[in-house]
Amino acid sequence: MIASSFRTTLKWAAVFAVMALASPLLAQQKATPAAPMTSQPAIVQAPPAQSQLPAAETRPAVPLSPSAEAAPDASGKSAKAVVSNAIHELSPWSMFRNADIIVQAIMVSLAFASLVTWTVGIAKTLELTVAQRKLRAALKRIAESRSLAEAQLALGGKENVLSSLLAAAMREGRMSAGISSDSGIKERAASSFSEIVRAEARRVRFGMGALATIGATSPFVGLFGTVWGIMNSFIGISKSQTTNLAVVAPGIAEALLATAIGLVAAIPAVIIYNHFARVTKGYMELVSRASGAAGRLLSRDLDRTHVSAHSRAAE
Repeated sequence: MIASSFRTTLKWAAVFAVMALASPLLAQQKATPAAPMTSQPAIVQAPPAQSQLPAAETRPAVPLSPSAEAAPDASGKSAKAVVSNAIHELSPWSMFRNADIIVQAIMVSLAFASLVTWTVGIAKTLELTVAQRKLRAALKRIAESRSLAEAQLALGGKENVLSSLLAAAMREGRMSAGISSDSGIKERAASSFSEIVRAEARRVRFGMGALATIGATSPFVGLFGTVWGIMNSFIGISKSQTTNLAVVAPGIAEALLATAIGLVAAIPAVIIYNHFARVTKGYMELVSRASGAAGRLLSRDLDRTHVSAHSRAAE
């Protein structure tokens, strides 16, 4: 009897314990669907409370959130992103790629002109330096020579403008053998010397015409590219119907790049041309000295020939 009552008590205690443990879960499940029911009346009742305010107070100034400030535009990008991308893409290579085909052709031609300028500059520097050094050394070798034959032996087999002058003098002396007029021989030799000097001047000035042309025309060619690019920029502005910096700046920058490249090609060309004009003038003075030295040696040989002829006649 006591045992049965004890088991009954344990059963009811177990039941009450299970009910006590399950009651919080049931309460949570009941509270979850009830949440929309309690929030809905608040939303429905909000408009009448707001409608009681004056008209000026119904639309308060609400500051934009960062996400609202970066709202996407019609192209799907925010205004800040468009401006930042446009500024980031304003590099010389990107401007060249985005430029008009005519502006690109002008830029390529100016870049080629700049390459020609530096190629001619380096080549002429080496050429004139070597030519001046050789001619000065040759003039020193023949400084103590008494005749054309001795001068040619002093020079050896080296080919330069002085050896050409000496060869012309000896050739004229051989071809004028038997002629007693020294003035005619010297005149004909001077004519040959003038031809050699003019040929040497043309040789050393080769390429300077290209430098002069590049230096004179490159700024105007670049300006033409700038004008063409700005015209296209204005046409694009009229089509887009906006003056936003992100729309205007790239086209104008591409146009101005043509002028910049033109100046890059023209300024070195003018400087290198003026430098070589001075260097060439100095070199041609050395050539004139060589021509004078060959003429003096020819005059000595003619005088010796007449002296020997007079001495044989006296015998």
